[in-house]
Amino acid sequence: MIQNKKDAANSTHPVHSNNPILWQPTQEEKENSLLAQFIKSLGNDYKTDAPFDFSHFHQWTLEHPEAFWENLWHFCQVQGTLNSTQEQGKKIIQRHPSEPNKQSTWFPQSQLNFAQNLLAAAQEKPQAAAIISHGESDGSQQAMHDSQSITWHQLYQQTSQIAQFLKGAGVTKGDVVAGYLPNLPHTIIAMLATSSLGAIWTSTSPDFGAQSVIDRFGQTNPKVLFCANGYRYNGKVFDSLTNVEEILNHIPSISQCIVIDYVPSDHVLIHDTCEATYWHQLFSLYTAKEISFTPVAFNDPLYILYSSGTTGKPKCIVHSVGGILLNHLKEHQLHCNIKPDDTVFYFTTCGWMMWNWLVSVLASKATIVLYEGNPAYPDISRLWNIAESDNVTLFGCSAKYIEQLEKQEYQPAQHHALSSLRTLCSTGSVLSPSSFEFTYQSIKSDLQLASISGGTDICGCFAIGNPFSPVRTSECQGKALAMDVQIYDQQGQHTINHRGELVCCNSFPNQPVGFWRDENGEKYHKAYWATYPDIWHHGDYVRETPEGGMVFYGRSDAILNPGGVRIGTAEIYRQVNPIEGIADSIVVGQEWNNDVRVVLFVQLQPNHKLSDVLKQTIKNTIRIHCSPRHVPAVIAEVKQIPRTMSGKLTEIAVREVIHGREINNVGAIANPDALNEYKNRAELQ
Repeated sequence: MIQNKKDAANSTHPVHSNNPILWQPTQEEKENSLLAQFIKSLGNDYKTDAPFDFSHFHQWTLEHPEAFWENLWHFCQVQGTLNSTQEQGKKIIQRHPSEPNKQSTWFPQSQLNFAQNLLAAAQEKPQAAAIISHGESDGSQQAMHDSQSITWHQLYQQTSQIAQFLKGAGVTKGDVVAGYLPNLPHTIIAMLATSSLGAIWTSTSPDFGAQSVIDRFGQTNPKVLFCANGYRYNGKVFDSLTNVEEILNHIPSISQCIVIDYVPSDHVLIHDTCEATYWHQLFSLYTAKEISFTPVAFNDPLYILYSSGTTGKPKCIVHSVGGILLNHLKEHQLHCNIKPDDTVFYFTTCGWMMWNWLVSVLASKATIVLYEGNPAYPDISRLWNIAESDNVTLFGCSAKYIEQLEKQEYQPAQHHALSSLRTLCSTGSVLSPSSFEFTYQSIKSDLQLASISGGTDICGCFAIGNPFSPVRTSECQGKALAMDVQIYDQQGQHTINHRGELVCCNSFPNQPVGFWRDENGEKYHKAYWATYPDIWHHGDYVRETPEGGMVFYGRSDAILNPGGVRIGTAEIYRQVNPIEGIADSIVVGQEWNNDVRVVLFVQLQPNHKLSDVLKQTIKNTIRIHCSPRHVPAVIAEVKQIPRTMSGKLTEIAVREVIHGREINNVGAIANPDALNEYKNRAELQ
C-alpha cells in the first residue's frame, strides 16, 4: 500500500536542511523572472492567500495540470492549433480509465510543427545571430569551420533548401532521417528541415564506432543519412567515411547520404546502392523560399533517442513533437529564465539528449552557442574564452568538467570577464559538494548553479533549478513544475529526508510515445512502469530534503549493498575524487562470501602512486565522512576509467567484467579497451 503523500510528508524529519546556502535570488531578480511573469499571467486561474514560494506554486501545478499546461502554451506563444476539433469539447488531457498516468494523452485535438516554432524569430529579428558555432582552435586557421555565426534569416533559408532536397528524396511525415554528425549548425539545419516535413530525426555523434551506429540506426531504418567526412578531437583529425561505408552496407533502408566537408580529406564517399551528395552541392540545386510546415498531431513522433546500451542493444525511445516543445519551453523559460536576448551554451555532442535540449532554446528566440571538439583543447580555458567572447548568459557542462577545473586549479574568475553569466547548469552525473563550493569561489560568486537531473528517457528534467529557491551545497534546487516527483522507500512509501527511489506519480506531456518497434509496449512498460502500478520509476537513488531540495546518490541499479545496507556510489566519489593524487575513480560491488564487498578502482594523477599511505587516506576519509560500511575492501589502480559516450561512468559494465560475465554492448562505451584491465584482477580473487 502506497502511503498518502501528505501523511508521509508529516512524518518525523528534521525541520531544515543541513546544507549551507551558497546563493539566493534578490527580490528584484524574482520579480523580473519569466516565472513571476507567468504566474501573473494566470490571473484568476491561480488564486491563493498564502505568501508565494516555489514549493507552493509547484503544488498548484500538480493540482491544476490542465490549467498549467494550457496557460504555458499561450504564455510561450506556441505556434499551432490548440484544439483542431471541437468534438466532445476542448480537451487538454485524455486519461485512460485503468492507467491514467501511463496511458494519458496530452492535447489530443492539437496540431503544430516543431521547426515552425524553432524558426519563429526569423520573422522578428532576421539579422540577429541564431547560432554561434566554434570548433577546436589553437589560434591558427586549420579548422575549416572553426567559428561562424548564422543569422535567423540564414537559418530559415538553409532549412528551406535542405527541406526541399528531403522532399525530393521522398521524405514524408513519419519517415526517419538520421545524422551521424559533429555538433555543427548543419546538424541543426538538417533536423529542422526534417521536422518541417513532419518526419522523425535521430542522431549520434561521430565518435561512435560503426557497430554502435548500426545497433541504433539499424533498428530505426532511416531513409536518409547526414554525415560529415570526419571530425576533430584533441587537435587530431579522424576520418568518418570508412564507418559510413560500413553503416550503409548494413542498413539498406538508407537511399540517400549527404556528406558535409568538415575536415580536409581526400576520402570520397562512393557506394553501390546509396546515392551520395555533398552538402554544398544542395545549395546550388534549390533556391530558398517560404517553408510549408507540415502540421502534425501533438503526440506524433519528433525524435528517436537511444539509451546508453551498456546492458544490451540500446532502447529506441520515441519522443513527441508537442511533448518535447512544451516541456523544453517550461524548463528554459520558467526554470532557467531564458529570454530572447540571452545567449545559451551547453557542451554536448549530438549523441546526448542535451543537444536536443539546447536546440530547443531557439523556440525561446535566444541565441545558442555550439562547440565541437575537446572542451580542454588546446587548454582548459577554451570554453571560458567562448563564454566571455559570446557574452554567454547560461553555461552548461557536465559535473565531471567542473571537477576537472577544480583538479587543474583553473579559476575562470581570475582570467575572464563573465559579467553576462547568470546561470551555470551541471548534469550528466552527481555534482560533488566541493564542486559546488569551487563554482562560487572560482567561477562566479553571484551565479545560479543549477544541478539538473532527468535523462534521455524523458528528454528533460525531474529535478532542475528555478529563479526563486536558494542554492544549497550538494542539492538540486527542486522538482520540475507539474512533475509529481517523490522518493519511495523500500516499502513503496513516500519518504522525506531518507534515501530511496525517484518516481513520478502523475502524467506529463514529455512521457515517451513508447519504444520504436515495441508493438505491444512490453519493453516500455518493463523499463518504467512495472515496479509501481501506474507510477513512473526512474531508477535514481535520491533523497528529498524537508525544504524541497534533491540530493542524488547515483543510479539504483549500481547501488552497493554490503551487509544489506544500500549505499549510493556518488557518496564515495564525493570523498575520493577530491583527494590529492586521484584523477578519477569508479566503485562497484563484488559478490563475496555470500555477501557484497565494496571495490574501488582509482586512476591516479601523473607522478602519483597508489601507496599504502594513499590507500589509508582514502579509507580514513570515507570512514569519517560516510561510515565504516562505505570503506572499500579492495582499492586497486587502473589506467583508465570506462565511460559512456556522454561521459557517464559505466559501473554496471565494470561490475559484470570483474565477475567474468559478458558485456552485451561494449560499443556504447567511449573507451571499451579500458575494460580489459578490470578482468582477472589478482586483488579480487
